[in-house]
Amino acid sequence: KILDMFPGWAVSAIGHCHPRVVEALRKQAGELLHIDNTFYSEPQGELARLLSESAGGGFGGKCFFCNSGAEANEAALKLARLHTAKEKYKFITAEGSFHGRTFATLTATAQPKHHEGLMPLLPGFAYVPFNDTEAMESAFSDEVAAVMVEPIQGEGGINPATEEYLQTIRRLCDENGALLIFDEVTTGVGRTGKWFAYQHYDVEPDIITMAKALGGGVAIGAMMAKAEIAASLVPGKHATTFGGNALACAAAVATIEAIEEDNLLENAVELGQYTKDKLEQLKQKHSIIESVRGVGLMIGVQLASAGAGIVDKCLENGLRINCTQGTVLRFMPPMIATKEQIDRAIEILDGVLSEGE
Repeated sequence: KILDMFPGWAVSAIGHCHPRVVEALRKQAGELLHIDNTFYSEPQGELARLLSESAGGGFGGKCFFCNSGAEANEAALKLARLHTAKEKYKFITAEGSFHGRTFATLTATAQPKHHEGLMPLLPGFAYVPFNDTEAMESAFSDEVAAVMVEPIQGEGGINPATEEYLQTIRRLCDENGALLIFDEVTTGVGRTGKWFAYQHYDVEPDIITMAKALGGGVAIGAMMAKAEIAASLVPGKHATTFGGNALACAAAVATIEAIEEDNLLENAVELGQYTKDKLEQLKQKHSIIESVRGVGLMIGVQLASAGAGIVDKCLENGLRINCTQGTVLRFMPPMIATKEQIDRAIEILDGVLSEGE
């Protein structure tokens, strides 16, 4: 058995084969698997309603369903171009970001290692250091269509944005007629203890993207935009054959219902703090740990040296975690995890670190 603290690259946020999701899939499979987007399906409409309510506040947008995070981000970039003035064609993203592997989203991903062998990339993208407000100010112009940013960088090393940084971006977008896109592919659907990570900040986006945890293990992505912005995505400008299919939407509805009815947002907050406290205790014991950071159940452990070997050793001992950027261990437990399971995970990591000293 494997204690999975990085389930499906953060996809299985309510665990593997959650009974509610399994039952929803069985039921839906006997009624309707897929219908083209000439029609709405009942699960599709219900999912859109739930997501709009979850976003809350003044956002309450309209949804475009697809099959992955990259597709959701691709749709967001296209919508930003369509909605803003013709002379607005540039995008700004943050260094260390990860937005996908299509050509547009790969270009938006400001990490040169992912660009190797694929140059030249698409024109019109500018990169600025994450959490650097002055650099963001300098990069802005009236040619910018949108800023795409992760409220908490995931693949980039579990780096939370500062409130000042996001507020600065919001102000610059408003002053220059640009849109603010929050990439919540990893952070969205409860992982941070709120439905969306942007809800930890006093900043509201124009467009949100999500995927990973949304389907409870079934492939689905979504872009949600304010109604007046979504209106620019007229028929023929963007589409997807399988996006919003009844089966995936039924799984997503079941996932959201499970999070609500089992109080998993609250558990993500409590368990996240518990996990960080336990990791801080390990930091006092092992000098290789430099810092612990994160929000909710999206936690990074900064190491002083390479972490790949530690991940391998942990797996040999029954613990699945991840290493990103060479020196950051990622803990992203499912929201159904228990303190006893966290204790066991910490015990395994402690043993592996002790062996390496």
